[in-house]
Amino acid sequence: MIRVVVADDQLIVRAGLSVVLSTADDIDVVGEAADGDEAVRLTRELRPDVVCMDIRMPGTDGIAATRAIVADLSISSDVLILTTFDVDADIFAALEAGAAGFLLKGADEHTLRQAVRSVAAGDGTLDQRLTRRILKEFGERRRAAATRRPSAAAALTDRERDVLHLLAQGSSNAEIATSLFIEPTTVKYHLAGLLQKTGSRDRLQAVLWGIRTGIITVE
Repeated sequence: MIRVVVADDQLIVRAGLSVVLSTADDIDVVGEAADGDEAVRLTRELRPDVVCMDIRMPGTDGIAATRAIVADLSISSDVLILTTFDVDADIFAALEAGAAGFLLKGADEHTLRQAVRSVAAGDGTLDQRLTRRILKEFGERRRAAATRRPSAAAALTDRERDVLHLLAQGSSNAEIATSLFIEPTTVKYHLAGLLQKTGSRDRLQAVLWGIRTGIITVE
């Protein structure tokens, strides 16, 4: 069962998201928060698998709350950002804060549930309407100012680099296994090494790390 906390300052939206998620047999909404501070408190108290986080909330907003959750090493919860606003600055800030996924609230019920499942599985997710634009812009902004980490990049094996490039194409473990002619269990082994060496929490963060260091380029 995937345990979820929903954080949104609008009661109607919060209740609606909770109902949609709770109708899935494998998702259990264990808490609701009206602002960022409450979201952080409930996350520390309830230890959910996923926090569905709105960005624009009074007081501590979703970006600051995400940063606090990700920075707390005692918390293993991942954050899925849900927002009405298609604003690049918000998206970049959320990803840099450590969010494992980003979804617009206009997404249908199936997409919302699948996004929660994907984040809970450690795969991360980006709204399909934003993916290519965001990865390209994110890479351009970060490459212009980022300090490269050659030691980490140099530590990657050739196979880990292959896995990273296929992750950037949105490939699943099964698809990576087929492309590289290896077993799915071997993919998991290389993925674990990749995440450890890059200091990434999940696949999405690993791809963003690859863009920041220049290993992955987005045309």
